[in-house]
Amino acid sequence: MTIHIGAKPGDIAETVLMPGDPYRAKWAAETFLENPVCVNEVRGMLGYTGTWKGNRVTIHGSGMGMPSLSIYVNELIRDYNAQTLIRIGSCGGMQRKVAVRDVILAMTASSLSTPSSGIFKELNFAPCADWSLLRAAVSAAEAKGTPTHVGGIYSSDVFYDERPDINEQMTRHGILGVEMEAAELYNLAARHGRRALAVLTVSDHLLTGEALPSEDRERSFGDMVEIALEAAFA
Repeated sequence: MTIHIGAKPGDIAETVLMPGDPYRAKWAAETFLENPVCVNEVRGMLGYTGTWKGNRVTIHGSGMGMPSLSIYVNELIRDYNAQTLIRIGSCGGMQRKVAVRDVILAMTASSLSTPSSGIFKELNFAPCADWSLLRAAVSAAEAKGTPTHVGGIYSSDVFYDERPDINEQMTRHGILGVEMEAAELYNLAARHGRRALAVLTVSDHLLTGEALPSEDRERSFGDMVEIALEAAFA
């Protein structure tokens, strides 16, 4: 048990999928896992452990933004020995070739700052995904026939962004999508020698203005969860 996670020793699997929304964690666990058990509900941040094809998996919310994710990932690694951490979440498309409902596999994650910026000081550290997870996720997506893009994403500090110039430069430099958590996940995985990947569903588009209605999101997010699970145990 930690300050933010009420799970007992052994309650958390070595493989953890992390949506931002705790209720999406509940939905994913009940939809994809066998015999899911709620192992955390401290501060309403839900976590469930069950099995997928005989493999133990925990699906645990991270909250919104890198500071929140940093709290949970630090505790999952330090106190529960999580070895593989995969973010499953939504993002905004930033390229014309990326369509709403497509999946983005984040090879790298650019950012203005992260909770790790104080450690790196003047260094511009380049956080990236674990290659074995990324390769397995590409194979899983191809097998499913899911429209998928592999490349860099942008992890923003803010949701209501008032710096359109930054988005313009991200788009200019080929960034596929924007979200708010992956860069710090990759930082922490690198620091602690763990495997990490972000598998993202495009829920809206910054260039076209298109967005998924809320009632359609869960159906569209199913491919993302299956790709993450396949990649984790490839």
